[in-house]
Amino acid sequence: MPGVLPEGEPVPRDGSLPAAARRAVGARGFGVYVHVPFCASRCGYCDFNTYTASELGGGASRETYADSVLAELALAARVLGDTPPPRVDTVFVGGGTPTLLPADDLARILDGIDRTWGLAVDAEVTTEANPESVTPESLKTLRAAGYTRISLGMQSAAPGVLAVLDRRHSAGRATAAAREARDAGFDHVNLDLIYGTPGETAEDFAASLAQVVEAGVDHVSAYALIVEDGTRLAARMRRGELPYPSDDVAADRYLAAEEALGAAGFSWYEVSNWARSAAAACRHNLLYWTGADWWGLGPGAHSHVGGVRWWNVKHPTAYAARLAEGASPALARERLTPDEQHMEDVMLRVRLASGLPLGVLDEAGRAGAERARDAGLLDAGAYARGLVVLTLRGRLLADAVVRDLLP
Repeated sequence: MPGVLPEGEPVPRDGSLPAAARRAVGARGFGVYVHVPFCASRCGYCDFNTYTASELGGGASRETYADSVLAELALAARVLGDTPPPRVDTVFVGGGTPTLLPADDLARILDGIDRTWGLAVDAEVTTEANPESVTPESLKTLRAAGYTRISLGMQSAAPGVLAVLDRRHSAGRATAAAREARDAGFDHVNLDLIYGTPGETAEDFAASLAQVVEAGVDHVSAYALIVEDGTRLAARMRRGELPYPSDDVAADRYLAAEEALGAAGFSWYEVSNWARSAAAACRHNLLYWTGADWWGLGPGAHSHVGGVRWWNVKHPTAYAARLAEGASPALARERLTPDEQHMEDVMLRVRLASGLPLGVLDEAGRAGAERARDAGLLDAGAYARGLVVLTLRGRLLADAVVRDLLP
């Protein structure tokens, strides 16, 4: 969850939603996001809503966190009342480092979601994890509890790159954890990479890609380093200790990822995500990208139901206090207009390999799509079938393509 929350309108104390939003819940699918805001240490590039033990302060703790999440879940059940989602298609536990919580607490949260709304028979249940925060035993507990997918923050195989990013795990720990997760029976295992870190060489990134492939995972996420204001990494760059990332280097790294992962049997399905098969794609993220509904549990978590989006208070202490009072932890919300929904639909679906139907664009957007096709940024064959699908070059310039499709 990003570090800065937007402004919005007040949320009723009981968290109630407009009737129209409740009637529409789950029409495009329904998921649950659980934010776990705890970290053992703060990575230099991170501006997410996370807290180390020294930053947490009083009134909140890991030991009582699962109870707070379950209290919000009970409130969510009251809000949706007699219009619950038809089923929970996906659950994603992110952070922070969710696996700093005991595996039994993560199991208890999942059981609470199932008891409240019911997990689909084929539900995808993901937890994020730092490689050093899991063991073969904890992974087996999570798998037995119903977790089907794990996403491990590898970032790099190069010790020097990990040091710049302030990552605590050793260079080989992420791939070892991925193998442990496969041995524990997880259906799907993802490794996250960050490229373009100052000091990273082409050889460093090639080695990272090679280790990912050798680990036998079926999903890879790779993101260019973004330097966020207020982070330790940004401060180091302002002081001149480190150079700023290079767009040209980032493009080279992306092309290297596409080549190496493609050769290993992975296919892109979203600009920054590759999977070995359609079944290995992250269904929870696809739910976000295709405009479905989800309830976000935890401090700073965002939710979206029937065109209404809201976000919780950020600090775990304030979050727990509101729930203890029987009040919604939501800080503010917004009702998306049709134009805002259209804009988000275009921005997100253009990034998917499945593409965006040309028919959803207005006249100016279709003219922009035609220009992008002629410039080699959109696949001509897909365009002829009425779809906007990025070419490899188009993926490198995805933001520019999106701008050309919107008013």
